[in-house]
Amino acid sequence: MKPKVSVIMGSTSDLPVMKSALEFLNDLEIPFELNALSAHRTPKQAMDFAKNAYNRGVRVIIAGAGGAAHLPGVIAALSPIPVIGVPIKSSNSIDGWDSILSILQMPSGIPVATVALDGAKNAAILSAQILATGDVKILKKVKDFKSSLEEKILKANKELSNVKYKFRV
Repeated sequence: MKPKVSVIMGSTSDLPVMKSALEFLNDLEIPFELNALSAHRTPKQAMDFAKNAYNRGVRVIIAGAGGAAHLPGVIAALSPIPVIGVPIKSSNSIDGWDSILSILQMPSGIPVATVALDGAKNAAILSAQILATGDVKILKKVKDFKSSLEEKILKANKELSNVKYKFRV
C-alpha cells in the first residue's frame, strides 16, 4: 500500500499536535506516512522528500511546523502537489503568530493552504476533501463525516432545550 498523504513535521515534539490528523486519516482509512523533516536541520532530506513524493504515490502533504515554520513553504517550493501547512505553537514561538505568518504569507507562485494554529485535524479533513475529488470511496467518507457534524449540532440543540432559565423563552 502506498501513502496518499504524507504527514511531516519539523520535530517529533510536534507529534502531540499532529496526532489528530493521523487519527482522522486512519479513521477514514486513507493510507498515510509520517516523518520528521526539518527545513533547517535536514535540508537535503527535505529536498529529496519534496521532489520524490509524487512518484511514491503521495497526493497531498500536510506539513506541521512551529517557530519560524519554514518547512511547509520549502516543501511547496519543491513539490508539484498540494501542501497544507499546520502552524504549531512551539516552545520558542511568539504565541504562534510567527508560525501562522510564516506559513500564511507565502510569495506568489508558492501556495501553501494554511489551517488554524494547532489545526492538524482540519489539515487532514482538507487533504481528504482534495483526494475525494478523484476517489468516490473517500468522497463518501467525507460526506459521512460532514453529516456527523450536523447530527452533533442537532443533538446539542435538543439537549439545550432542557436548559431552564426563568426568562428563557
